[in-house]
Amino acid sequence: MRPIHRPAAMAVALVSVTALGLSACSTTKTSGPGSAQGGGTTTGPIKIGLVTKTESNPYFVKLRESAKAAAQKDGNTLIALAGKFDGDNAGQVTAIENLVQQGVKGILITPSNSGGVLSAIKKAQDAGVVVIALDTATDPANAVAATYATNNEQAGKLLGQYVKATMGSKAPQIVTMDLDPSASVGIQRHNGFLEGMGLPLKTPAVIGSALTQGDQTKAQQQMENLLQRVGGKVNVVYNINEPAARGAYQALKEKGLNGKVIVGAIDGGCQGVTNVKDGLFVATVMQFPKKMAEEGVNAVTEYAKKGVKPTGFVDTGAMLITDKPVKGLTSKDTAWGAQNCWG
Repeated sequence: MRPIHRPAAMAVALVSVTALGLSACSTTKTSGPGSAQGGGTTTGPIKIGLVTKTESNPYFVKLRESAKAAAQKDGNTLIALAGKFDGDNAGQVTAIENLVQQGVKGILITPSNSGGVLSAIKKAQDAGVVVIALDTATDPANAVAATYATNNEQAGKLLGQYVKATMGSKAPQIVTMDLDPSASVGIQRHNGFLEGMGLPLKTPAVIGSALTQGDQTKAQQQMENLLQRVGGKVNVVYNINEPAARGAYQALKEKGLNGKVIVGAIDGGCQGVTNVKDGLFVATVMQFPKKMAEEGVNAVTEYAKKGVKPTGFVDTGAMLITDKPVKGLTSKDTAWGAQNCWG
């Protein structure tokens, strides 16, 4: 959503020559167990790249701040770039190429499209740069060395289980405020929510769906449109994130349906926790971007210094936040949420 910052042209050119030279030299090395080209050869400070989906979203602001602090703790430098909007694959590709030119040892990326940046990632890896996904997995997942993220299907499942428990025997009539059909995060959360509700993926209980890109204004507009069709039938609104939930809630409020419809979200931002406390949402599921960022930065540092390459999926956790707990589901109240939220 925000502009990508680029270094001056002359600086880029000079760094490009250096990077190409290092890449050429690295092709003569062999990789041992747990290592890769470019790893385990650094003794001084290193550069670490971060590419987020957008620059201003509070979630990615927290991710960037946490990554910067973790890098500085070890005397390293974080170079943070971003797409202009959620789904800006071209912007993320440019950012990856820019970071390789600047000589980073590793790149942490929250891919806007799980498959849209694979070619750029491969080129970075060929240049000896370790690439790690944060928050969102690539497709295929092994296109990067490792992924540090919320188990998004489990996050959706937690929300679905809670909503089901609060509804009791009442038949659900669900509207889903989704992300984008190309985004793995949106798919996983949506499917997890239905699983938690005990429903199949293609269920008649879903009476309406809309794509929101996780944006509050778009979610409100889409919810207004859906309400013209489904009217007062809806009794549950699933939301990909808290901004979408706020947009949906506002549309419901304008129709006098707030308080009559269960609204739930996933994110764990400080405003979202307040929304739960104030009764706009019944619950949210908190993610931990600080932990993702710190563990990602530490993994790049270990790769650069020791040649140890991270592997696989690392679940950074999810916690149900509600002031109305239900038996059998672990949750924390909004007081705990306020102490652990981001944004």
